[in-house]
Amino acid sequence: MTLRRVLLVTHGGRAEAVSLARTVAQELTDAGIEVRVASDEATAVAPSAAVVIESDSAAEGCELVVVLGGDGTILRGAELARAYDVPLLGVNLGHVGFLAEAEVDEVSTVVRAVVDRQWVVEERTTLEVVVTIANAEIGRTWALNEASVEKASRERMLDVVVEVDGRPLSRWGCDGVVAATPTGSTAYAFSAGGPVVWPEVEALLVVPISAHALFARPLVVSPSSTIAIEVLPTTAGGVLWCDGRRLIELPAGARVEISRHGVPVRLARLHAAPFTDRLVAKFGLPVEGWRGIRRRGENGAAP
Repeated sequence: MTLRRVLLVTHGGRAEAVSLARTVAQELTDAGIEVRVASDEATAVAPSAAVVIESDSAAEGCELVVVLGGDGTILRGAELARAYDVPLLGVNLGHVGFLAEAEVDEVSTVVRAVVDRQWVVEERTTLEVVVTIANAEIGRTWALNEASVEKASRERMLDVVVEVDGRPLSRWGCDGVVAATPTGSTAYAFSAGGPVVWPEVEALLVVPISAHALFARPLVVSPSSTIAIEVLPTTAGGVLWCDGRRLIELPAGARVEISRHGVPVRLARLHAAPFTDRLVAKFGLPVEGWRGIRRRGENGAAP
């Protein structure tokens, strides 16, 4: 019989998360599943039932990465899972938790689903991000939610030119520019005034942050487009953040090219709930009074 393995990722600084991780690890171990914990968080969270593995390769050979935490912790889990094409299942211990599949009061249901392999996999678009200066590459990374080019100092605006598919679009004096996936449309891009995009829509978003320009609206472009953000040589440098986790300094004259990456993040789903229901639940949207559209034959009503 093949040994089943699950990587458990959690927020080591939260007592609730540590306690829950130990409970989940014990229940999975009792069910005959090897539970792994990455070495960089082993001291804080490692349950006695878990196997400690070097962080960079912690997900290798696992069938699932289970994350207990908010979106930040889930994004950390995504880094480990994506490297080995392993599905990620998030349990929300944070506030909104858009990337999570279950809430903390559903943990026993999650454990049972993991034991019984009762999940389906949903692929989410990621971004490839390349930074150059004078045609020389100085950085390369990826993002699940967004890549944001931001000013480095509060006192000065960032002066950039945005390009789409090799053609200049506009010059903006701004606080920054967010390039996002549909998954990231409910994260930083949303806070910056961008639209919510359903996850199954194939598109990329460009959202300026506090731009001083006549044309400074959020844009939705083709998933095959390449977005470039050039930090003009006459302005102060900036910084590039990917998912709020990976940072690259941008000197004046730097160019950031963003396109769809060939490697997605795979999310494990337990529920078939429509994205509309997820929006309503996560944002607490008011839907009282909704009666729906009656179909022909229901109480004699016509559509």
